[in-house]
Amino acid sequence: MEILNGVIIFFAGLWAGTINSVVGSGTLVTFPVLIALGYAPVTASISNAMGLVAGNASGAWGYRHELKGRGRQLLRLLPASVLGGITGAWLLLHLPEKVFHYAAPVLIVLALLMVVFQPKLQQWVRDRAENPEHALQDKRHGAILVLLVFLAGIYGGYFVAAQGILLVGILGVFMTGTIQNANAVKNILVLAVNIVAASSYLIFAFGRIEWPVVGLIAVSSLIGGVIGSKVGRRLKPVALRTVIFALGLVALGFMIANLLK
Repeated sequence: MEILNGVIIFFAGLWAGTINSVVGSGTLVTFPVLIALGYAPVTASISNAMGLVAGNASGAWGYRHELKGRGRQLLRLLPASVLGGITGAWLLLHLPEKVFHYAAPVLIVLALLMVVFQPKLQQWVRDRAENPEHALQDKRHGAILVLLVFLAGIYGGYFVAAQGILLVGILGVFMTGTIQNANAVKNILVLAVNIVAASSYLIFAFGRIEWPVVGLIAVSSLIGGVIGSKVGRRLKPVALRTVIFALGLVALGFMIANLLK
C-alpha cells in the first residue's frame, strides 16, 4: 500500500468512527474512499466492516450512560440483530459477486436518501414522542420492533452503510425513551451486527480481506469513536450530511462506471 493511500484511508476511518457514534453512516465515508482507491466492491465492503468494529465498540462505550435501564430491551433486541447480521453476511458471501455489483449502487442510493431525510425523520420521531396519543409503546408493538431490527440486521450484515440511521428511526418510533437512548441502543446493535459479520468473514472469506486496510480503519475508527461520543454532538449535522452525500455520489459514480465497462 502506498503511503498516500494509507493516510487517506486512516483519515477516512477517523471521520467514519466519529460520525458513526453520533449520526451513523460512517461507511459512506470509508467505502467510497476504498472504491476510489481501486479496491473491488466486495473486498472493500468486507475489509471496511471489519475495521469499523473497533470504532463501533468505542462509540458504544462512550454512550454507556444512556443505556441505563435498557437491559431488558437489549436482551430482546440483540438476538434479532445477531440473526439478521448472520443472514446478511451469508448473503454477501454466497450470492454471486455480480449481485453485489448491481445491488451496492442501489443500496448506496437508499442510504443517501436516509442521510438526506434524516432531519425530517428525527423531527417526526420527536413529535410522536411528545404526543402521548400517537407514541407507540414497547409492550404493544414489541413484535414489530423485533422484526424491524432483524431486517435492519440483514441490511447491516450485507451492506453496513447507514444501518445506524435506519435503526435510530426504528428505535425512536417503536421504543420508549429519548433519542439519545435510541442512539445508545443503536450503537450496541450495530456493534453486534458488525462483530457477527466480521466473524463470518474471518471464517469463510479470509482470503478476501485486505489486512492493511482493516488495521488502518480499526485504529483510526477507534479514535474517532471516542471523539464522536465526547464532542461529536457539537458538529453541525448539515455539514456532515453534505460531505457524506458528496462522498456517496463519488462511490456511486465509480460503481456505475465499472458496470458500464
